[in-house]
Amino acid sequence: MIPAAFDYVVPRTVPEAIAELVKHGQEAKVLAGGHSLIPLMKLRLATPSFLVDIGRINSLNYIREEDGQIAIGALTTHHDIEFSDLLRKKLPLLSIAAAQIGDPQVRNRGTIGGAASHADPFGDFPACLLALDAEFNLAGARGERRIPARDFFVDTFTSALEPNEILREIRIATPPEGSLGTYLKFSRRSQDWAIVAVAAQVTVSGHDVARVAIGLTGMSSRPLRAAAVEQALRGKAAHDDDIRKASERAADGTDPPQDLNGSPDYRRHLAQVLTRRALEEVTAHH
Repeated sequence: MIPAAFDYVVPRTVPEAIAELVKHGQEAKVLAGGHSLIPLMKLRLATPSFLVDIGRINSLNYIREEDGQIAIGALTTHHDIEFSDLLRKKLPLLSIAAAQIGDPQVRNRGTIGGAASHADPFGDFPACLLALDAEFNLAGARGERRIPARDFFVDTFTSALEPNEILREIRIATPPEGSLGTYLKFSRRSQDWAIVAVAAQVTVSGHDVARVAIGLTGMSSRPLRAAAVEQALRGKAAHDDDIRKASERAADGTDPPQDLNGSPDYRRHLAQVLTRRALEEVTAHH
């Protein structure tokens, strides 16, 4: 289908973009890579009368390490995250997840900021950012504010972004030595959305699990942490038996949807299996 009519502006700086959002209020939408918004507009599920295209604000495209944190500009593409040497070395969870999003065309256009702001419960990056305790820097008319991932993802397609705010940057604490992460995704076909996916980041100290974080995709109307698994495994030896027992609690406190891809029970089972596999993978060499 063809989208409803809209006006279009291409600001070159973040303050310019915010000024346009303030001016046009509820009628305006931010366009980044377009891989979330344009399909909704074609289906007329979104009918903004004004698009603020931030895709050419070059200052929002970077991956760098500073002050013990890894900073990722909101316009960094999935492709750049997949192939970043820094992320492959220090945050492989994100590179692995990026490689599983859509196809190469999607990965070359889609952005991490757009994916996070869209807050799709079946999107891949939200659960990863939740597991990594990411912090979001938001720029708005009243200045900047920082919000943790646990408060950023509110509900289906709903984030903590105010109408006149733009997600500017995502910051993640650089994981310590001995910390490993992975993202396991189960879908019906290659390049499909996940039915369920699991983001795992684990730090093993000696033979014990010092820190464990599990993010779940597709188990609620927003990404969730598998808190019961984390609690069961923290401080335990990273043995198969401990991992298996902890993974059985992956669906505790979740509210999986019922749709054409699977029942809530099927999703609960998938969450347990994928959590066990992810944990086995990241603790295998210890």
